[in-house]
Amino acid sequence: MQIIKADIMGYCMGVRRAVESAEKAIQDFPHKNIFTLGPLIHNQNALDMLEAKGVKVLSIKDDIFSHKIDENSVVIVRAHGVAPKVIKILEKTGCKIINATCPRVLSNQKRAADFAKRKFIVIIAGDKNHGEVTGLEGFVKEFCSHCYVIENIKDAQMLSEQIEKNHSLQTENIVLLSQTTISSTEYESIGNVLKEKFPKIQILNTICPATTERQNSLKQLCTEVDGIVVIGGKSSANTCRLFSMATEFSKNSDFRCKIACHIENPSELPKEFFNLEIVGLTAGASTPDEVIKSVENLLSGN
Repeated sequence: MQIIKADIMGYCMGVRRAVESAEKAIQDFPHKNIFTLGPLIHNQNALDMLEAKGVKVLSIKDDIFSHKIDENSVVIVRAHGVAPKVIKILEKTGCKIINATCPRVLSNQKRAADFAKRKFIVIIAGDKNHGEVTGLEGFVKEFCSHCYVIENIKDAQMLSEQIEKNHSLQTENIVLLSQTTISSTEYESIGNVLKEKFPKIQILNTICPATTERQNSLKQLCTEVDGIVVIGGKSSANTCRLFSMATEFSKNSDFRCKIACHIENPSELPKEFFNLEIVGLTAGASTPDEVIKSVENLLSGN
């Protein structure tokens, strides 16, 4: 069996930075209680390793309002970022805050807030319940109430009709931005739908280049292999998108790849992959290098 890895795969800059922040906090604050605000990354293997070192996960909705956090606590804000009101709540507890928000997400938060200050209608394309999106939404709502989150073309069409019917809204001032890990094709389609109704809409390029590079690398890989193994957390938005793309490619006669699977660890690898001539590997932005290596070793018999 031949194994080919995607040119771009695994930890992105933002996730690696967040994990390194947690590792440094463990060393710098050995006598404090260390928490991450929500799961640091969407990968259970990595979370288990941090938990073994004493790092606990806080619920954004519940735990920050309880008495779990105090002056003896260190709270790490994950790469997805959080809304300003969450930071304000944390500051009142007296805890040490380590902001590990991805620099690209920080930039998008600032841009969203700037448009909100100018009273634009702000539309965010992404997963409604994703931490990055709720954080962006929070930055917008600090300054204006006209913030809408849409997930797909259907949502875009419905929102267009909703805005058109509301004659009090200034449709000359609309801006669209996205979750950093959305599919570029999906984002373009959403933008086209909105532009039909609102020609003056500003469409910002807020997708992380690493996301696009990872998706393009997968597309190329699917022309070279018989099957694709997508490695990463089942709750990881960018990993799920990679698997969705691989599945679509496997149904397309233009691609050699005819089967795809999504696994979190080597034990989940389907038996049929061991019978393939050439297997491709890719991984989401939250997948540790050692997990990728363990899958590769299992396939190669090492």
